[in-house]
Amino acid sequence: MTVDNAAAAMVPGTHIAPQTATSVAKSTTVAKSTAEPTGGPPAADPLAWLADHARAREAAGLRRRLHPRTLAPTADGAGVRVDLASNDYLGLGGHPTVVEGAARALRAWGTGSTGSRLITGTTALHGELEAALADHVGFAAALVFSSGYTANLGCLTGLAGPGDLIVSDALNHASIVDACRLSRAPVAITPHGDVAAVAAALAAGGWRRALVVTESVFSADGDAAPLAELHGTARAHGAVLVVDEAHGLGVVGPTGRGVLAAAGLAGQPDVVATVTLSKALGGQGGAVLGTTAVREHLIDTARTFIFDTGLAPASAGGALAALAHLRAHPELPAAVRHRADELAALTGAPRPAGAVVSVVVGEPEPAVAAAA
Repeated sequence: MTVDNAAAAMVPGTHIAPQTATSVAKSTTVAKSTAEPTGGPPAADPLAWLADHARAREAAGLRRRLHPRTLAPTADGAGVRVDLASNDYLGLGGHPTVVEGAARALRAWGTGSTGSRLITGTTALHGELEAALADHVGFAAALVFSSGYTANLGCLTGLAGPGDLIVSDALNHASIVDACRLSRAPVAITPHGDVAAVAAALAAGGWRRALVVTESVFSADGDAAPLAELHGTARAHGAVLVVDEAHGLGVVGPTGRGVLAAAGLAGQPDVVATVTLSKALGGQGGAVLGTTAVREHLIDTARTFIFDTGLAPASAGGALAALAHLRAHPELPAAVRHRADELAALTGAPRPAGAVVSVVVGEPEPAVAAAA
């Protein structure tokens, strides 16, 4: 059950599908607050409008609040038995083998990477992790970023720009939405899973280069993209298929290699993948996978790689240990999919493609209440 995506879409003054210069799908807006400043003398408090927006979100049932986790057990002493909210799909975030991998890296390299990847922020662990990820997912090369979010930003802004076209699914994650905006490329937002609309956007022409971008397993709805059909369409028009495997890695495909591997598309020269280390691998970080040329290009051009501090060595060490554990226990992806199927049957939700079970509640307020 995901409340954040719906809430983000309904914040006053924002769009559900704000990626676009040339949108194929209609976007919906919520009226802006009537208290917006209209000019004149300086206000006594130039940030007073924040309170108006907070009240509007409160009235719409869209206020977000932090709920810190603690190490203390519950009142009955049982602790947490079932976690329906975490992205730690395989339970590796607290697994002793993975924790020890992170601890070894922490003892060896310290708490931080000490700089950007191009200066002092690349350790031997980063190289090991990139090689292991590329081998597991089935690509020639990988480049590790500080998060899955920055991996998507670096990938799309590095591969597209003015004069290019990005064709983006209407339900793509916020990191893809922001990457489309920052690329300054025209963006065609196509209805969810609509391959014909993707073909029409590409056939319209007027672009120098084109990317078709989608999630493999969608983070809110839990369904899978039609990757084989999208790849065929992209290839027919000379476009590159970019697939966010955040919810596919570790969950779908042989040994959790992802939806691209399951579809026989991993390693294709016109396919680029992004992954996160913060879901099935239980840690933090992200990566872009593709050809060696893609990796080298992003090292030179991806601003979220060049100017961001490198992934902490402990995160790299934990991810390496998690990946090794996954490969040693190939039954784990099937186990989490079985649990997801059970939850879907219990709640009447559609059968999920991965570990995301989408229970549609309806309105924001009951959705927030149900999440609580």
